[in-house]
Amino acid sequence: MSTTKQLKLGTSIIAPRASNGGWRHPLSDSYIRNPMKYFTQVIQTAEKGKMDFVFLPDYYNVFARSENEFEKNINVWLEPVTLLSAMSAVSEKIGLSVTLSTTYNEPYHVARMMASLDHLSNGRACWNIVTSRGDSEAVNFNVEHRPQIHERDEHATLFIELVKSLWESWEPDAIIEDRESGVFALPEKIHPVQHQSKWFSVASPLNVASPPQGHPVLMQAGQSTEFRERAVKTSEVIFTQLNNMTDAKAFYKDVKERALKNGVNPAEVLVMPGVQVIVAKTEDLARQKQIDYQQFDNLASRNDRIALFIGLDMTSLSLDMPLPKHSNMRQDAKYQEVLHIAKEHQLTTIYDLYMHLEETKNHHLTLVGTAVQIADVMETWLQEGAADGFILIPHLLPVGIQDFVEEVIPELQKRGIFRSDYEGSTLREHLGLSLPPKSIHPYAYEKTT
Repeated sequence: MSTTKQLKLGTSIIAPRASNGGWRHPLSDSYIRNPMKYFTQVIQTAEKGKMDFVFLPDYYNVFARSENEFEKNINVWLEPVTLLSAMSAVSEKIGLSVTLSTTYNEPYHVARMMASLDHLSNGRACWNIVTSRGDSEAVNFNVEHRPQIHERDEHATLFIELVKSLWESWEPDAIIEDRESGVFALPEKIHPVQHQSKWFSVASPLNVASPPQGHPVLMQAGQSTEFRERAVKTSEVIFTQLNNMTDAKAFYKDVKERALKNGVNPAEVLVMPGVQVIVAKTEDLARQKQIDYQQFDNLASRNDRIALFIGLDMTSLSLDMPLPKHSNMRQDAKYQEVLHIAKEHQLTTIYDLYMHLEETKNHHLTLVGTAVQIADVMETWLQEGAADGFILIPHLLPVGIQDFVEEVIPELQKRGIFRSDYEGSTLREHLGLSLPPKSIHPYAYEKTT
């Protein structure tokens, strides 16, 4: 194993601009007719590049708010646990990161699904934890027993602890399957959770054996100070948006220091910003490719983009109007967030806010150039303490991953900062993360009222 500091690399397997018209680009393949073939190609390409994991974002609603948006935009995708369970059968080493919300699920469901995926994949599962910001997804659920927006962080923290307790409810050596004696499992190594509180009621052990990794890897996305304090206690991978190295180094230093103060090994909390890569044989060709990609952003109408970015239906509004106090759509929580941005930047009209968001909406680091130029930046961020690695956000699929695997990864391998082959079989081994301690989580013994 190389003693040189190694990059960690994951990739999203949803292209973020697809819902803005990117699905119309000639290089953008469609998964609609044959999703198994499409995602098998995408994931096997990432595995060919020896990447650590693939990451599937998720939402519990559609993005369309009008007939025109249903007509023009992509509003369907596959459920992550189902898809990545299927992908575990057509891949061997690459990690599989599933997005599941703490707001619209129960701890027992999540613990069971993620433990099952870890077993099916032989230890390659990762849970991307989200709390579902805003209320846009609430319309699809009975929300009477759901936490309010201001309660979701507290709710999520307890949710994660209960999921860990359920994963630990069967000790790794609890099942012995002794056919001669007739003993399947040792009762003293099985621990009911016995938890009851405002939001949750969990009594029994999980009905899935201890996951191969002990715990599937835990991942969260965010950037705020409050998020960092929570994340170092509950996450092993932090996905964030940082597009300049000064800010990235400050964020990285702060996360590592917070981990240490909370009794967590800083090496066990990986900082992985998102990165968009446009690579070609020459810088000029890469710039031309970037212009080509930007054109499909404009395939969606201005009104569609205002609905998406701001949360306003422009049918009865005009661009020069003052910003209303509330959204005229079922998006007021989202609208209040962007209205706060407008106040910060003294933007008064719909047009002013729209243009500001158009110019700043891409907060991920974007690298455009040759493989050498892109590797230079990634190596600098790694060596100067700005990131432990990156999560690729492809502009288009599958070409975005293909280009990265064929052009950039060989350059990173040549420099000795990325593996030439997998050295382990589990995602924890890929990422250099320890197995969780064998002691049973305290929530397995507590009954909270």
